[in-house]
Formats: sequence, structure tokens, C-alpha cells
Amino acid sequence: MKFISKITILLFVLNFCFSVVSAQENSSYFLHTIEKGQSLYSISSMYGVSKAEIITLNPGCEEKIYIGQALKIPQNKSVQKEDIFHTIKSGETLYRLSVIYKVSADAICDANPGLSSQIFQTGTVIRIPLGTISQTNKEKENTSPTKSVALPTVKSKCRDMHKAERKETIYSISRDYGISEEELINANPELRKKELKKGHFLCIPYPAQKNASLQNKVSITPSDNDLFSANKRKSHKRITTIKAAVILPFMLDENQNSESSRMIEYYEGFLLAMDSLKRTGTSIDLYTYDSKDGSKSINSILAKSEMRDMDIIFGPLHQEHIDPLASFAKKNNIRLVIPFTSKDTEVFQNPAIYQINTPQSYLYSEVYDHFVRQFSNANVIILETGSSDQDKTDFIKGLKQELKNKSISVHVLRTATSTTLKDALIAGKENLFIPTSGSNLTLIKLIPQLKMLVKENPEVSIHLFGYPEWQTYTKDHLNDFFELDTYFYSSFYTNNLLPAAIKFTNSYRRWYSKEMANTYPKYGMLGFDTGFFFLKGLADYGSGLEQNLSKIKPTPIQTGFKFERVNTWGGFINKKVFFVRFTKNFELVKLDFE
Repeated sequence: MKFISKITILLFVLNFCFSVVSAQENSSYFLHTIEKGQSLYSISSMYGVSKAEIITLNPGCEEKIYIGQALKIPQNKSVQKEDIFHTIKSGETLYRLSVIYKVSADAICDANPGLSSQIFQTGTVIRIPLGTISQTNKEKENTSPTKSVALPTVKSKCRDMHKAERKETIYSISRDYGISEEELINANPELRKKELKKGHFLCIPYPAQKNASLQNKVSITPSDNDLFSANKRKSHKRITTIKAAVILPFMLDENQNSESSRMIEYYEGFLLAMDSLKRTGTSIDLYTYDSKDGSKSINSILAKSEMRDMDIIFGPLHQEHIDPLASFAKKNNIRLVIPFTSKDTEVFQNPAIYQINTPQSYLYSEVYDHFVRQFSNANVIILETGSSDQDKTDFIKGLKQELKNKSISVHVLRTATSTTLKDALIAGKENLFIPTSGSNLTLIKLIPQLKMLVKENPEVSIHLFGYPEWQTYTKDHLNDFFELDTYFYSSFYTNNLLPAAIKFTNSYRRWYSKEMANTYPKYGMLGFDTGFFFLKGLADYGSGLEQNLSKIKPTPIQTGFKFERVNTWGGFINKKVFFVRFTKNFELVKLDFE
């Protein structure tokens, strides 16, 4: 009996030591489950670590990653004293995490504005704001698998904690929670001496008639729904007059170049959107600033007193201006709409950002989904042109892999002759020819060969499939596109024959006595679409814009909108993609897959 007891004790000690060692090893990293559109680059940007660090922990991931794969991500030691990342485990709750990390549920929610009871599930990575908690205590509580954490009884005079927002008052907050001003001040006596400021945390007491009875009761451990509801209880506030800023390099005191011309055209379209909204009764105060070229600082603009009161900012263009402007927007809780670049990484860390131009990996992922849905019975023929850029190389590589996964046949032709083109055809399937270059020169060389192929094989279904920039070539190839039943994908597209496009073009011409430049996208239309979408959203939903993005449904001239958060703590990217088809019946069709 004693012998058995000694073995049991020994096994317990060994198991405990192994668990502690494992926990200590695992505390240096957490798990990230790959989602659609994510790449090693975007994942490294989310967590502030390098691709090399991820590859070190996950050998082979530099060659291939896939949706659903779990990657080990190192904790970023440079920011670990301020916050860490945590992968939600089975059975964990928001309340339990608040106890383990000794932070409030509200603090976790505020650090993860995209978190909700529906998203709080096993495998989701969230950000934990540690504040002044010692790392030693945090690891001790978090990593001991042999000891369960006892959840203490909740006994507090506060039924909620409220973080004061800009323009809130003691009166408005007390009204929101159904208590008197005196009750609120009694629970927060510092209000008698100090002015209420943005970011101030207030204890929200129970109403006087209920307080005594509730305080004497033993509270039940709150559920996730309870805690998320309490955090979102703050009512959405309407905005009577929207304060909007546009910060772009107009360079009005210099000779205009093509860059400044595009920015001016964007701004002109933006003003047309404002005019449309003002005609419906929307009140907007617009502040416009010239950020000059990329070598000039924008700190003097950000230092202006009115900037802190903005509801939304549009811009900038130059990469050098994004970081200071994004930091300013985050600090002051101002939405920042970035209309142009798709390559900045701020959106992965900053909840204030809306990125209009879709990052490449997310864009291609959407295109692949639409492609296999549209062409499930296809024979895809990749035409090596000998002149492809890196973007097209990445696109073709990803498309090949997706088609292989879906068992869709793919042929690669390195030489395009009448014989090789005909031999690649499969009767009874849709035969799609995709060049590895999107240049106009490639089309000029390829189109005659494909037209001859169509003419000699009228019984076979043949299509040409290509790239967004092709819409700028329609002047040269419109009839050819129809004859070849051509498709191309794009996030920006307008049919100039549609009523909305005709109305806008006429208005632009009437206001500015000129035509828009033939660019992709058309910057005047981009300015109108982005201005109208966000200003209309703020007019309708005020501070509740983020919770109602899917309800904003204007008729865009050129730009589609489908915003999704990149993670629970970051900003929004636009995932809208169209397919445009030129049919043999000379019909122009925009395929919207939503």
C-alpha cells in the first residue's frame, strides 16, 4: 500500500514538473489559425514580429500555408510588458480571462473592439492589455495546468465601468444608465473636484432603490453575453454636424503634376458627394489641408486644435504620412479612411483605419473564391508571356493551387501557336485563357491568335480572362473583348452607360468644365464613392457606424464596399471584388457575387 502511494506521488511530481516545463516553453508563443486571405506577411504585421521569426517556429511554412493551419507565433518581447496575445482555449470565458490576467472585462473588450460573444470562441486570438501587472504573476496564473483558478465572488458597488467619450457629460452618462447625477458623483467623488475628460473610467452604481439588496446578494459569475452586453450598453450617439478632414498632397503652391491632378480630381468628386448629402439635410463641416509631397511633415496639420474634434479623416497619399496620421487617429478615436495604398500594414494593428484598396493576399483570395464558383466546369489555360510582374506571378501561383484543390483542370502553355492553342482546348468545358501579363502589349499580340482560334472552333466555349487594368484598354479593344467573351476582375469598375454613371459624369462636367482622366480607378468617382459612403454612414448611425456597416447601401458609381475587420484589435479592409464580362451578345455585365 505504501509502495503504491509512493509511485502515485512520484508520478504526480513528474507530471507536475513536465507540465510546468511545457507551460514555460509554450509561454513564449501562442497559436494563430490561418484564415482566408492571410499570408505570412499579413500575419507577421498583425503581431509585430518578422516573417523569419514565424518561419523559425514553423519550418516549411515559407513554402506553403493553408486555411485552418495553426501557426506558432512568438510573443513580441518589445511590447510584452504592455500587452500580449492570447489564443482562446476550450472552456475559457471572458470572465475567466479577466481573473487570470487581473484586468477588467471592459479593458479586454476595449483592447479588442471587434470582439463579441459570437466571435469569442476557441482558437480566436485576442489582445490582453496587461497594464502594470507583473509578467511573473501573469505567467504563474496562466500556465499552471494542474491547478484550477478559483473564481472569486463578485461583490462590488459598481454594476459597470464606463469609459468617458468625447462630448459626454455627467448628465448624459447618468441618463444612459438610468441613474441620477448625484448617484454617479457619489460613486465617483473625484468628479466634485475634477472635470470629466475623455478616457476617464467611471464606476456606474446600482440604482439607489436596488443597491442595498443587490450588494447583499452573492453575485453569479457573469456570462460572456452579460459582459459583452455591459460593454456595449453605452448608447450610440447621433452626430448632428459631421466634422470631416481631407489631408492630401494638392501642392497648390507648386506646378501641378499628374499626382496632384489625381488628388484634386478625388477632392472634386468628394465635394460632389457632400453636395448630394447636404441636399438631403446632412450637416457637414469640411476641413481641407494640403500635405504637400512625401518629404514634408504633416505634424503642423495634426497640431491644429480643430483636428482632435474630427469624426473622420480622409487621406493621406504618401506612405511617410500614414504612420503619424494613423497614430493620431487611434489616440483621438477618429476614423481614418485610407483611399489609395493597399500595401500599408497599419490596418493590422489600428482599429481606427478603413483601407479602401484591398491588400493583395485578401484580394486574390476573394478572386479565387469567385473564380471557382463561376467556372466550376472549366479548362484553364495559362499563357506564359515571358513578361509578368511579381503581382501577376503571385496571382497565377495562387490560382493554380486553388484550381488544383478544386480539381479544375489547368494547362500551362509556354508558346502560343495555332497548334498549341487548339490542342489545349477541351470540348464540353469552358476554356479560359489567362495570360501571365496584364499589359496592353500582351493583349495586342495575343488577341489576333485567340480570335482566329474562336473562328476555327465555333462549337467550343472560349473565354479570355484578365486583370483590372484592362478596363483602361477598352477604347482599343472593346469589340475584341466582346468577341472573345472576356472577363476581368476588379475592385473598381463603372459602366459609363448606366444612369448613375451618366448622372455623375454630367455633374462633374458641369461643375468643373472638364472630363475625368482615363485612369484606373477614376479618381473623381473614387472621391464621390468614399465620401458618400462614410458621411452617409455617420449621418445615419453616428458613433454606431462600425456595428452597421453592412446596412449602408448607397449606389456606388465605381467602388464596391464590403468591410471586414482583419482581427479583433485591428481595422477594416475592403474585400469587395467584381467580375466584369463582355458577352458575345455585346452585353456588359458586372457580376456581383454577394
